[in-house]
Amino acid sequence: MSASKKTAWAVAAAVLLPFVLAAPAHADGKDAQDTQPKPPLSMSKVGGELLGVPGTQVRLGAGAPVLPKELSARSWIVADAENGEVLAAHNAHWPLAPASTLKMLFADTLLPKFPKTRNHLVTTQDLAGIGEGSSLVGVKEKQTYSVHDLWLGVFLRSGNDAVHVLTNMNHGLARTVRDMNEHAAELQALDTKVVTPDGYDAPGQVSSAYDLTLIARNGMTKPDFREYAATPRAAFPGIKKPGDKKRETFEIQNTNRLLTGDFGVPPYQGIAGVKNGNTTHAGATFTGVAERNGRVLLVTVMNPSSKEQHAVYRETARLFDWGFAALGKVRPVGELVPPRSARTETSAPVGATEPASGGNAAARPVQAVAAGRSGGIGTALAVTGGVLVLLAGAGFLVNRRWPLAAAARRRDRDRDGDR
Repeated sequence: MSASKKTAWAVAAAVLLPFVLAAPAHADGKDAQDTQPKPPLSMSKVGGELLGVPGTQVRLGAGAPVLPKELSARSWIVADAENGEVLAAHNAHWPLAPASTLKMLFADTLLPKFPKTRNHLVTTQDLAGIGEGSSLVGVKEKQTYSVHDLWLGVFLRSGNDAVHVLTNMNHGLARTVRDMNEHAAELQALDTKVVTPDGYDAPGQVSSAYDLTLIARNGMTKPDFREYAATPRAAFPGIKKPGDKKRETFEIQNTNRLLTGDFGVPPYQGIAGVKNGNTTHAGATFTGVAERNGRVLLVTVMNPSSKEQHAVYRETARLFDWGFAALGKVRPVGELVPPRSARTETSAPVGATEPASGGNAAARPVQAVAAGRSGGIGTALAVTGGVLVLLAGAGFLVNRRWPLAAAARRRDRDRDGDR
């Protein structure tokens, strides 16, 4: 090759090489990243500015562990259940299909309405309209179930049949959907839009990792909610035939794999619920609460793309491990806001304009009404050999973080009782 040609090749290589090195990697002719849905460029900022920013938000301090690498979920969040600080988040306000994690809102809305000892004779209408492929606990028409039985079916087996019965007891679908949407607004779970109480895929039905965490936190203030969420196994009524002296039962097991364990997924030490879900549109979703060394964390994971078995539980466990190791070593990126009824005159407005500078600005409203309270979460009651933990103390979240509002509600109840 002549010297002039060699020079020309060298110049061409020097010009083209940067473009070759900068070219994106392709898989099957497409950029793998382009095949994944993207979060909205603008999301809700409830709880702090950073929570509305797409991508991962974390503020590592000295000695803080780095986030796990094996995270593929579209959205996730790690929060302190007691003080409400969000330790880290990824697309926290991305509205996504929630699947059966929406049953947490169903339970938090309807649990106070019926005494657990109330019995209900199931009708054909009660079981009408259950979606094809729904998870079922085995509720049968012309059989009587207690409200306690039905809630076990909802929490343990994610039974859409039990949800439909309780929905009809609450005056039907339209009333229940309205009640749930109103309760979501009260909790400031503003990403959440309910169409079906059981979480079955429906156009326009969405929630977010942030909202599901808010809902779980509020639900865990209710003793019955905590009991059902932490129950690994229970006896469920079978069919009582004419002439039978005793009604047979069969065992149901909680579908929360971090609670009961499964092949390749051991029970997570300190787990106390809360709810899992899985549909075609939503993928796998999960919200969990766990206690370690007197601290309680909430983690929500939505729709992992990883092909590993039980990815939603594995990624949740990794985030729990990270969160417990990171406590006291990270600055919060936002907060879990209190319910609207818990806001007081001393609290600054919480919402889209709330700054998150310094990591603590968004937490001021909660801290303002909790000033002077000592630390601690109340009693943690060990269950089944200390592996599972049931959080005790009826108001350990609400009364610890917005006691003035709780006192006001008690005064209202006292006045109502005097009428």
